[in-house]
Amino acid sequence: MTVYVVQEVVGFNILPASKYGNFELLLPKGQVMLSSGPTVSRLRKTLKNFSDEDYLLLIGDPAAIGLATAVACDINRGQFRFLKWDRQERQYYPINVNIHGGKL
Repeated sequence: MTVYVVQEVVGFNILPASKYGNFELLLPKGQVMLSSGPTVSRLRKTLKNFSDEDYLLLIGDPAAIGLATAVACDINRGQFRFLKWDRQERQYYPINVNIHGGKL
């Protein structure tokens, strides 16, 4: 299992998400450029093996999060899992998504 961290965020502790898999960073810190082509190419290359066993950690630039989610869905038949932070419980919870309406 892999936890794909959408973007590096300085000062943000993602260690609690490590129980869901090994981290792989998708994009460096900073904003996505106005030309999305190079970013999409990089995401496709890094997410090429994304599967039902993996998670997205949705942190960083909202544009980067949107692109990473779209690419993961495209690669994995409209399905993906992500980790949602619960501030009150101070832990991540897995969320399953199937954009076609079925179960993951």
